[in-house]
Amino acid sequence: MGQANSGRANQDQADRGQADQEGEVAALGPVLLSPLAASRQPATILLVEDEAFVREVACQILCLAGYRVLKARNAAEALLAFRGHANNLQLLLTDVVLPDRNGSDLAHELTTQCNNVKAILVSGYPENSVTSKGLRPGWSYLPKPFSADSLLQKIREVLEEETGPM
Repeated sequence: MGQANSGRANQDQADRGQADQEGEVAALGPVLLSPLAASRQPATILLVEDEAFVREVACQILCLAGYRVLKARNAAEALLAFRGHANNLQLLLTDVVLPDRNGSDLAHELTTQCNNVKAILVSGYPENSVTSKGLRPGWSYLPKPFSADSLLQKIREVLEEETGPM
């Protein structure tokens, strides 16, 4: 096999290959897996965010931390991704305000269908306006804007609640 002139070219080829293997989710964007995840079984996170910049930055943070990420721009895309990966999904990370549906309603539907999936609701609105109906067990709230550290800390907290102490 010949060597590529650029590491980026190799990464582009790997991304295309990954997208081809993922089927219908490939239309939503490739499933990204960081090199850090190779040493352990990565948690799979469904990231639902309609703002492209926020979605891409959050995805980069999560991938660099070793998580497997499914990206969706809205609830309809999230449902497609969920159907294809429900057995492997540990966490839903969703914006509360989506163009086609409320993120809380989406979280309710997905966590009802698969009760081992946890949810983090993300919003720029104050917590009490988001959580006024109450958060279900396994759900959490993360205010926008958030830092990489606060995002990763919240994810660790929620995933540890699921698995308990090791």
